[in-house]
Amino acid sequence: MLKKTLLTALLLGAAAGAFAQSPAPATPAKAQAASTLTPQQKALLEKQNVQMAQAALRIAQMVDQNQLGEIWDQSSSVAKQSTSKSDFVSGVSSDRSKLGAAGERRLQAITRTASKGGKVPAGVYVNVSYATHFAKAPRPVRELISFHLDSDKVWRVAGYTLR
Repeated sequence: MLKKTLLTALLLGAAAGAFAQSPAPATPAKAQAASTLTPQQKALLEKQNVQMAQAALRIAQMVDQNQLGEIWDQSSSVAKQSTSKSDFVSGVSSDRSKLGAAGERRLQAITRTASKGGKVPAGVYVNVSYATHFAKAPRPVRELISFHLDSDKVWRVAGYTLR
């Protein structure tokens, strides 16, 4: 029952728009969407936010430790359909080597989206973004870790990008 309620809350959040965990003020649409959730659904979303932020931090730390192959091995099927293991490893490795060692990470936002397909494969996603300081970058870089809810109802990494 808890999983069904969590999925319902997630889908409500995805349908209503992105819920961000950041100091930025909520837009009227986001505030209205959040107010339509029950207190139980809000609590479940907050709990999921904590869990997804922890999972994203573990992935970011694995990237720091150059465990890129392991990340790809446990990633979502949607990630594996869009890139090969060698392309993922070489692409992330190349991007990270230009930035140097990671320093402080600050959670910026957790958003939920639902895709019907097209540019992004169909499904439900949670995106966790950090403002990360890197040794060779003058300003923080946006580190985005995306998760996809796979058909077995398990959240798996769907992407890692730097912007």
